[in-house]
Amino acid sequence: MFKHLRKWFVTRFFGRSRRRARLVSKDGRCNIEFGNVEAQSRLIFFVDIWTTVLDLKWRYKMTIFITAFLGSWFFFGLLWYVVAYVHKDLPEFHPPANHTPCVEHINGLTSAFLFSLETQVTIGYGFRCVTEQCGTAIFLLIFQSILGVIINSFMCGAILAKISRPKKRAKTITFSKNAVISKRGGKLCLLIRVANLRKSLLIGSHIYGKLLRTTITPEGETIILDQININFVVDAGNENLFFISPLTIYHVIDHTSPFFHMAAETLPQQDFELVVFLDGTVEATSATCQVRTSYVPEEVLWGYRFAPIVSKTKEGKYRVDFHNFSKTVEVETPHCAMCLYNEKDARAKMKRGYDNPNFVLSEVNETDDTKM
Repeated sequence: MFKHLRKWFVTRFFGRSRRRARLVSKDGRCNIEFGNVEAQSRLIFFVDIWTTVLDLKWRYKMTIFITAFLGSWFFFGLLWYVVAYVHKDLPEFHPPANHTPCVEHINGLTSAFLFSLETQVTIGYGFRCVTEQCGTAIFLLIFQSILGVIINSFMCGAILAKISRPKKRAKTITFSKNAVISKRGGKLCLLIRVANLRKSLLIGSHIYGKLLRTTITPEGETIILDQININFVVDAGNENLFFISPLTIYHVIDHTSPFFHMAAETLPQQDFELVVFLDGTVEATSATCQVRTSYVPEEVLWGYRFAPIVSKTKEGKYRVDFHNFSKTVEVETPHCAMCLYNEKDARAKMKRGYDNPNFVLSEVNETDDTKM
């Protein structure tokens, strides 16, 4: 009892201080910042204004959306007020009864703003209108109509593109909380479970991984985020996955794997981050999306396998129980990959015969003692 309480106390109060820094969070966000970026480089973001607007958060995007429309309405309202002021259409100028204004019923800045709003959004109340007496007003009407269409197209398109981005589809792809290491098909493998929460498929799905760790080159250079390719496969291969039910992907820990020299005792002391990627095409929109997550050594369980998750009902339907999605079961597993391969080599040698190096073959001269 006291042992469990001490373990809980240490984990609760001191576990946060031992958390490793992640480059990629569990939900796929990248933990990286750029410092000392030159001012000229920042202007590049305004050159690609479309991508910049799409990458903005919703609160900033809605601020730009509202500001763009209110700003354009107020700006053209000022211009309409200037036209009425120059043409002496305002009541303070006391125009004669036969005076024809540029715009009917503009009596001040408020009415000019209302006319600007009605013009740009094509409300058309029929109360205020442009007359043919003023060429400046006709030109301003055409200019505001064209600019209004551009603003509407850009801002409404940005909102629609933000809503329909495949990044939201990636939220319905989930990975298991932990990765496990156990035997699969007679080989020591690192296994991860991934599931699609929608019935619509991801077409042409491809899954792969990157192992991030700090390495020192023979020349003495320290590379903090050194990337090593990790190949993940399923029983049917890693290309064009039939992603209708949860899949268990695995990486074979062989002589070429960076996990080959790790053991169950030394795994928690390792310093690495395993980033897993899933690329695919959304069936509904034909847009490509990427889902990613990461695992640190504390989230890799040695000697476990995933609990079964797919069953068949009496009605003949296949049922997926997500209660067991991240549940693991302890199994007998070699404590290192090298031990497993040494055991296999020893068994193979026992099946083969070997010459005794201490055995010396001496030649014997045969004599024929048979006499006729």
